[in-house]
Amino acid sequence: INAEYGDGAPKTMSHIEQVPGWAKPPKQDGPRPGGFPPIRYRRDMARRGPSGVAMFLASAAVISYGMYKVGQGNIMRRELREEKFSARRSIVPLLQAEEDRRWVAAKAEADRVEAEVMKDVAGWKAGASVYSEGCKWVPPATQKSL
Repeated sequence: INAEYGDGAPKTMSHIEQVPGWAKPPKQDGPRPGGFPPIRYRRDMARRGPSGVAMFLASAAVISYGMYKVGQGNIMRRELREEKFSARRSIVPLLQAEEDRRWVAAKAEADRVEAEVMKDVAGWKAGASVYSEGCKWVPPATQKSL
């Protein structure tokens, strides 16, 4: 391991050669007699579970069934909602009659109070509109005190 550099003088590349026992060439491990057995690298394990196609088809079937059930639920919910709205529509005349009766009573009471308050004003008509006559009648805003 001596080498000559430009000046021609042999030089030692390492101090290892001077350590006793270290100057021997390295011993490399080799295969045992008869060699090593071949390494198995193939995947020849037993097949477990369904194939990918079978799993895909099964999941597609489950999803399709779920979507069918969602659609059936939507139809049922729509029918129930229509039934509820139909029931509400059928009692609207009754509710309107009750509200009209309440409004007439409230209007009579408001006219009585107005007549009481304005009794000293000459020419005041209790319950008469303060706006010009002949206007289009508008239903009163209900559920508010008069």
